[in-house]
Amino acid sequence: MPTYIVLGNFTEQGIRNVKDSPKREDAFRNLAAKAGAQIKDVYRTMGRYDIAAIVEAPDDVTMSAIAYSLGSGGNVRTETLRAFTRQETDAALAKLV
Repeated sequence: MPTYIVLGNFTEQGIRNVKDSPKREDAFRNLAAKAGAQIKDVYRTMGRYDIAAIVEAPDDVTMSAIAYSLGSGGNVRTETLRAFTRQETDAALAKLV
């Protein structure tokens, strides 16, 4: 299953209600599960981003739907990166022309 790294920043609303962020994480995990995805880990981070999550989803469309749902809550703005395993990278490199 493809892996994604989701980077997030709290919105004004999200930071104002930061004490609710563990509950929002639980809702995020439930949302992903309903879509057939799995949240591997969620981290609170220092620096440019407030949150980083590792997500496995069946495909890009499913991950996009999860990101849209997450963003529509108004608590976080996200940037999603498709992450490639060593095996996937080796397969891509083998196809170089």
